[in-house]
Amino acid sequence: MISVAEALERILSLVAVTEEETVPLRSASGRVLARPLAARRTQPPFAASAMDGYAVRAADAQPGVVLSVVGEAQAGGCHDGAVGPGEAVRIFTGAPVPEGADRVVIQEDVTRDGDRITIGDRLDEKTHIRPAGGDFHEGDEVPVQRITPALVSLLAAMNHAEVPVRRRPVVALIATGDELVVPGEIPGPNQIVSSNIYGVAALLEAQGGRARILPIARDTRESLEQSLALAEGADLVVTLGGASVGDHDLVAEVAGARGLALDFYKVRMRPGKPLMAGRLGDAAMVGLPGNPVSAFVCAHLFLRPAVDAALGLPAGPLPRRALPLAHDLAANGSREHYMRARLRGDGLVEVAGRQDSSLLTVLAGADVLAVRPPEDPPRKAGDLVDIVTL
Repeated sequence: MISVAEALERILSLVAVTEEETVPLRSASGRVLARPLAARRTQPPFAASAMDGYAVRAADAQPGVVLSVVGEAQAGGCHDGAVGPGEAVRIFTGAPVPEGADRVVIQEDVTRDGDRITIGDRLDEKTHIRPAGGDFHEGDEVPVQRITPALVSLLAAMNHAEVPVRRRPVVALIATGDELVVPGEIPGPNQIVSSNIYGVAALLEAQGGRARILPIARDTRESLEQSLALAEGADLVVTLGGASVGDHDLVAEVAGARGLALDFYKVRMRPGKPLMAGRLGDAAMVGLPGNPVSAFVCAHLFLRPAVDAALGLPAGPLPRRALPLAHDLAANGSREHYMRARLRGDGLVEVAGRQDSSLLTVLAGADVLAVRPPEDPPRKAGDLVDIVTL
């Protein structure tokens, strides 16, 4: 068996970065920039008023001074002339500051009578002018990153109507087993509803992939071969179940006959020991355990970073942080243990009392995994434990 860290490193080495494609800005949120993108303009392109008020010369901005209003500037327009001594231009937020003016007196600080204003005695010290390029300059670059809604606004301001992004990696998902039926069907007396594949698909799509749920592969070579054939063209092939050592666990055998170059089998972790990975043609292939919690934990630890790697993002172990335990814990065994837990409002980590890898109710109530190193000694309430956020 290999360690979790080594298993992740090997999986990431199997993943290829997807190619670049161009999408409309309106469809870019959540995608990943394929390359740095430079601003096509300066923002703001001119010195602009930050407030509604009057553009004046700074020397004239004194309490009690009376100025003549010689024009008006509003957003989308401008005052054509310059502001001279003793003059003011009515100006609105976002409008270009006219030549000669280097101060905006806000409208609350003046009294207007016809074409004259008198500056009041509560004048503040701010210029209320946004300098040209105060936000960004033409040529400034946005680095490769996941595109957030705020970044969409920035790219729009930089005058990009289309954005180069990485193609979403296609992940083919194959659940295996005669015991499975799809949700909505009526299970036979010895069957269960296939559940973990839907959670894994949701996780992959939240990470930026495109999940393709293929028909359930039955416990025959012919059925599994058909499912693997349907997975052709995917960037990543993920099987759920059938990767253990039972008589009906055929994934490695059938995939091997189709050319799978097996990289590793079994990881020193709990839950999730029967994890395999390799390369199948042009695709990376990962065989997840069949138990629902095992599959979901492994999907977090290995598939989330794999999708990041395919999107050209920095990929590695999920971030951890150390927080205090809410209660005592017994000593850990020989495998790294990822225990379902929740983070309480007081900042303490409460580990679930039941850790069986079939318990979806426990998984659904967890928001973190508490990570126990191999042979970790007993822990007391208040001791620090590493957590991974789900």
